[in-house]
Amino acid sequence: MSATGRQADPIEDHLAALTAALHGPARIKARMIEEMRDGLSDTVTAHTREGMAYRCAAHQAVGEFGTLDELVPSCQRELTIAQARHTARVVALTAPFLVACWYLAWAIDRDQPWQLPRTAQLLAVHLAGVAGVAALLAAATLAATGTLARWLPVPHQLPLAVAWTGTTAGVAMAVATLALATASVLATNWPLLAFAGALAAASHAVVATSARACRQCARLPAM
Repeated sequence: MSATGRQADPIEDHLAALTAALHGPARIKARMIEEMRDGLSDTVTAHTREGMAYRCAAHQAVGEFGTLDELVPSCQRELTIAQARHTARVVALTAPFLVACWYLAWAIDRDQPWQLPRTAQLLAVHLAGVAGVAALLAAATLAATGTLARWLPVPHQLPLAVAWTGTTAGVAMAVATLALATASVLATNWPLLAFAGALAAASHAVVATSARACRQCARLPAM
């Protein structure tokens, strides 16, 4: 088949439009598109064996497969739930780092006279509590979209709730980073607090990126 023919292939055009319309985890999206390509190819093969020309078989396969308006809502819902699970997993795995930061902030130099580091440490304690609650909600989300999803429908607003939970945890990690950095300036054992701040900063970067992607998926309009 010529390059021009490949560009005009009804199957590839349909899959390209579907790929552009969908948003979510790249690996899962690529696997979904590849499965659709395999299904369309099998249908085209079946039609051509019956004597139908390739282009006619491809057009008929695309028509049988479904239009974008028919396919995008269900496919996007699957990708949105996958992104919500990814965000929930990231929050559940990174929140313990902020709890560890809380422990360091509370345990190091507890008798020092400086009020600013103590205030910063107490702030980190409260922020660690926020991260802990976010981790519990994330764990509940993984359960609701995993094993429980076999028997109970996933709430429609759950991905958006996960997105804002991740956003809140990310903000808490960012503020904790500043608080721990401030505390490390005047603390005697500053390397440990600086290390805790670095952990909080790294956790913030991972959580914020995933939460942003989850917000984008959750806010996509229904077609």
